[in-house]
Amino acid sequence: MHHHIYASDPKAHLFSIKASLTNAAPQQIFSLPAWLPGSYMIRDFAKNIIDIQFYDEQQNALYFEQLDKQTWRVNNQGACITICYQVYAWDLSVRTAHLDTNHGFFNGSSVFLAAKGLEHLPQRVTIAPPAEEALSEWKLATSMNRTSGEQFGFGEFEASNYQDLIDHPVEMGDLTIDTFMAAGVPHDIVLSGKHRACMARLKKDLTAICEYQIQLFGPPAPFERYVFMTTVLDNGFGGLEHKSSTALMCSRNDLPKSETAEVSKGYRTYLSLCSHEYFHSWNVKRIKPAEFTPFDLSQESYTQQLWAYEGITSYFDDFLTYRSGCVDKQSYLTLLSETMTRVYRGKGRFKQSLTSSSFNAWTKFYKQDENVANAIVSYYTKGALFALYLDLTIRLETQGVKSLDNVMQQLWQQYGLTEIGTDKTSHQRIVESILNRPCDDLFSYLYNTQDLPLAPLLEQVGVQLSFRSSQGMTDTGGDSVNGYDIGFGAKYKVEGIGLKILTVAQDSPAHQSGLSAGDVLIAADNLQVTAKFEQLLQDYSVGEQVELHWFRRDELMKGLLPVKSAEKDTAVLTIIDEQKAAIWLD
Repeated sequence: MHHHIYASDPKAHLFSIKASLTNAAPQQIFSLPAWLPGSYMIRDFAKNIIDIQFYDEQQNALYFEQLDKQTWRVNNQGACITICYQVYAWDLSVRTAHLDTNHGFFNGSSVFLAAKGLEHLPQRVTIAPPAEEALSEWKLATSMNRTSGEQFGFGEFEASNYQDLIDHPVEMGDLTIDTFMAAGVPHDIVLSGKHRACMARLKKDLTAICEYQIQLFGPPAPFERYVFMTTVLDNGFGGLEHKSSTALMCSRNDLPKSETAEVSKGYRTYLSLCSHEYFHSWNVKRIKPAEFTPFDLSQESYTQQLWAYEGITSYFDDFLTYRSGCVDKQSYLTLLSETMTRVYRGKGRFKQSLTSSSFNAWTKFYKQDENVANAIVSYYTKGALFALYLDLTIRLETQGVKSLDNVMQQLWQQYGLTEIGTDKTSHQRIVESILNRPCDDLFSYLYNTQDLPLAPLLEQVGVQLSFRSSQGMTDTGGDSVNGYDIGFGAKYKVEGIGLKILTVAQDSPAHQSGLSAGDVLIAADNLQVTAKFEQLLQDYSVGEQVELHWFRRDELMKGLLPVKSAEKDTAVLTIIDEQKAAIWLD
């Protein structure tokens, strides 16, 4: 199948696609995916298709019938079918498609139709430049195999099959491009958007991270070229993995401004994001659950194993920024403390297991509401803590000879290179082979809702895990500061008058007062509430009550806020024995 795509009207956010099939069935079915790998929610990409038409070899219109929201059946007399349609591209994310006069971006799953029964055949793609003279200097970046055109220019490309076709996102626009080598493999850094990033610093740090990961799994790298594509915004964050590239979003201030500047919190987060998506090149793109071999992109594909693919990756992403030398030891412990804090602040961890979190990603995780912290646990964050639990256990029981690295290496050899999907016992069997004992005691934490026994393991490697109270909305954990003595238990944003409640923690003072998400808190003890409300609560004593007034929609409501001690749910990690810590951190 040969797909032609170009930015036909950037001002209206329209891509135009013309696809031709030369070996069509008499009643050929075409479809667009409902979701894309790595983002586990039905997204109904076909909703953005406009005016789809089908023609025969003589350009006569063919009769077709739409079978469902994303599938069409075409009646034809010959073997050749041409399909013409437009795609509305106005989703500024890493998942679908976006087009304006600043840049264009698309995932193939958003724009390229699949011909049923022929998905295994090679696919050709022609990507033409936009017609507007003002956009004549646009460049194009993708990891798809190029067959014509200059490097970073428009031209023709090929993919081995439909699954391969939709695994190479495309970025176009006024791009900043640089290249570095890691383990002999070229890696491109592509930035879209206004920025003042120091490319030399980016190359240096990403080289260290990429080389470390390639050596961890064992060379050679599983790709001949890799592309980091980042859309730079005033405020943004996100990433999606692909076999030989990643689509990222970051805030402008996250990028480094010089080669020698200290690693800022934003840059630290960006490096972890790059590390996360790069690790996925092995862990989920090639080592993957049996349920994903192959993907069924027409409907949900359920698995209990996302804890292993997102959780383990979330453990290694921060850890490898430290091990590769990009961040220091304390910065890494701060990152890990922040992950712990996100888990321990949620009451949902007592209600949902990691396997349930994985299985219900399609609804509970990807369709979060204001009650999410009270109802679910993240397979990313608690999955990362479970990976830490396994790593420390393996290191301690083998006196530092083995680690979670060895588990990943065996997974790569047994499942990644062989393209065999893992089942729900694969990881346990490998850990048991390393520890030479049954490991039901360890893996039971995948199925129950108990807190992981991390503190005693960390103490054995010379690290103390302690908890303090939060210091307010911006406190993400990690720092040894004095938190508030009095708790509130709600997240909010400052409004013109008062505070709009965003979430309410179960059993918190805010919950007991009657506040709910969406309420606008306007007064406390007959005084107007401001951004300093939590600070003012510190003037009260435990056992007192504060009279609150708030609006719920247009109704004035009131309630009594019980003054209680703040929960100690903010994690702090401190090295107490450098010699013991060497088994993990050196």
